[in-house]
Amino acid sequence: MITTDRLEFRAALPTGGRLIGLDVGTKTIGTALCDAGWSFASPALLIRRTKFQKDKIALADLITAQQVKGIVIGLPLNLTDGSESPRSQSSRAFARNLADLALPIFLQDERWSTQAVTRTLIEQDASRAKRAELVDKMAAAYILQSAIDALVAI
Repeated sequence: MITTDRLEFRAALPTGGRLIGLDVGTKTIGTALCDAGWSFASPALLIRRTKFQKDKIALADLITAQQVKGIVIGLPLNLTDGSESPRSQSSRAFARNLADLALPIFLQDERWSTQAVTRTLIEQDASRAKRAELVDKMAAAYILQSAIDALVAI
């Protein structure tokens, strides 16, 4: 199941459980994990993209090791009107390619995630190199935290 409906996603997870958040880029995949009670999201691994099958194996290994019950993928919508873009379609295709992992997948609006994380890192005086290493993992945590906040509110 792939959905943008948080009620449908919540219904697919009747007992909660850990979730993984993904910020899917062209060069990297930022990952984040939350606790089983959906209280907080934390940055996890940064996966450097190669071929999709290798990327999928790395994600599947992390999902298995962390006993993940659902996947949250950032959906990059247009900033001005919230419509879908070519990048949105890329995220949807990525989600379809993960569907055989047999976990529910939720597509979460990620419009301001990278900007918010970058701003925070700049405020913390992180170097450009450090920001480049952290931004995708932190954006994944931001996306996942937004999703779990919405799920808990249901």
